[in-house]
Amino acid sequence: MRRPPTAADPARGTGPARRGGGTPLALLAVALLAGALPGCYAPQIGLLRSGLDSLRAVVDTMQVRDELALAVLRDTRREVGEQRDILLSTRASSGTTTQEMMEQMGRLQGKLDDVMGRFQQISQRAAAPPAAPQQVDPNQLYDQAGQDLSQGRYALALQGFRDFVRRYPTAELADNAQYGVGECFFAQSQFDSAGVAYAKVEESWPQGDKVPAALYKLALSRDRLGQKDAAKKTFEDLVKRFPNSGEAQLARERLGDTRRR
Repeated sequence: MRRPPTAADPARGTGPARRGGGTPLALLAVALLAGALPGCYAPQIGLLRSGLDSLRAVVDTMQVRDELALAVLRDTRREVGEQRDILLSTRASSGTTTQEMMEQMGRLQGKLDDVMGRFQQISQRAAAPPAAPQQVDPNQLYDQAGQDLSQGRYALALQGFRDFVRRYPTAELADNAQYGVGECFFAQSQFDSAGVAYAKVEESWPQGDKVPAALYKLALSRDRLGQKDAAKKTFEDLVKRFPNSGEAQLARERLGDTRRR
């Protein structure tokens, strides 16, 4: 008797080594053979079916395991990338060497010593008896206040400019010192106090050469305070009274921006 081909026969092409669509066809062939062949082949067909089911379970398990491994690999790669970014950011933000940090600390200590020395001078000056006032060079006092302003020591600069105006109200630099008072407030965004200080330049020294600059900064202070109409009026007054000044040209540009808006 000729033996019928099994599910593993190469002529049928439905062996267990196939994945995907081959396994359902093999099971269908096994089911058809189980109903058509005599009972003597039923045990072999059952064993074959069991083997195919086991193989399919192994393949499915391998597929799930590969998917999990791929997910773990992706997560690991993402974490490594994040750690690398953190490391680069840390290196960039803390790139200063110990020597540079020591130099920065030295500079800060120098500034602190300078400020403490200036405060001691002011304290000694205030404590001096009225009968024996200290003689102070006005130019030196003005220059020191200007240096304090340029280096951001606004409290000292403000004290110096006010001291100059109080001691030498008729000096040639008195209007400049009053303008410096406004600059100290403006640099600290205290625009209300800055406006008062700038306005006093014109009030006390109307013929001084600092009036155009004071009017311009007065208009800016009012603009920063949201007083748009008052700022515009001050700009227009500046252009009308001092048309050839550099501040007048800046005011014209401001007025042009205002009209375009």
